[in-house]
Amino acid sequence: MNTQFKKGVLELLVLVLLDRKDCYGYEMVDEISKNISISEGTIYPLLKRLKKEKMVSSYLKESQDGPPRKYYKITDLGKEKKEELVAEWDEFAIGVNNLVHDKLMDNLGDIKDE
Repeated sequence: MNTQFKKGVLELLVLVLLDRKDCYGYEMVDEISKNISISEGTIYPLLKRLKKEKMVSSYLKESQDGPPRKYYKITDLGKEKKEELVAEWDEFAIGVNNLVHDKLMDNLGDIKDE
């Protein structure tokens, strides 16, 4: 998948996941990777920025599998941003799908006319 597509939607995906539940970094990578291939290194700079912008906060939680893990939690500001991004995504996806499928239908019409 195109890297620019992923980069543009990653913030939305992280905020959506954190709105569902608090997560640690690798857990987010694992969840997102079920649908879109991403590397672990792409998420941490984003989390750092979101924390700086006060859209997420973090805390340490003991782990049964090793050292404590840093969990991220969405803030009220992050929830507002998530809602804004979801609305933008919905509008964008509808526009893209309309163009893609209209073009597909035009191509099918051209084939039938031949």
